[in-house]
Amino acid sequence: MSSRLVQTASTRALFSALFLVAALFAANSTARPAPEAKVLNHVVLFKFSPDATPEKIKQVEDAFRALPSKITEIRSFEWGTNVSHEGLSDGFTHCFHLTFASEKDRDAYLVHPAHKAFGEMLGSSLAKVTVVDFWAQK
Repeated sequence: MSSRLVQTASTRALFSALFLVAALFAANSTARPAPEAKVLNHVVLFKFSPDATPEKIKQVEDAFRALPSKITEIRSFEWGTNVSHEGLSDGFTHCFHLTFASEKDRDAYLVHPAHKAFGEMLGSSLAKVTVVDFWAQK
């Protein structure tokens, strides 16, 4: 009878160890980051006209930065000014990078009243605008 108790205790210990290993494996496999969803990138480059004042440029920066709070389809937003030493910017000084979950979201952004008002606010302050959209690939 004592060997039967030892066998039962050993079986319980084995099942407990297996349960612990299974739980650790499950926790580790769910802790891995999920693959990122497709992202539609919308890149906007601004070349300001020679008569654009620093105040007007700041107004444009602030207005563009405000769009994500007004347009829910914008998934992410970042921007910056050119710091390249290559001399290939062709006078473009500002880059704005937005992402969207779909073409439908990007299209909603393009016709959104806040985006339209932003475009009207630009007036003659820009000499040129370049826009490139692409689906991110890894």
